[in-house]
Amino acid sequence: MNMIQRIALVLVIIGAINWGLVGLFNYDLVAGIFGNGSQAAAFPRIIYSLVGLAGLVSISALFLERKEVEEATTTKA
Repeated sequence: MNMIQRIALVLVIIGAINWGLVGLFNYDLVAGIFGNGSQAAAFPRIIYSLVGLAGLVSISALFLERKEVEEATTTKA
């Protein structure tokens, strides 16, 4: 797992925790920390966009891990 994939995983975990808080307590942690006013609304959107991109990177990491496992299995046989 390379550095970009690790950063993506951390962002996905942060996003999952945020969605858990929204679902359980109706509290948006990102908006709470970085503001949800009209002037500060751009920063939470950037965070949400980064989390979304991290999800896409994590999808590729999922298949990469599977490919590495298959290659290790075929070389040992």
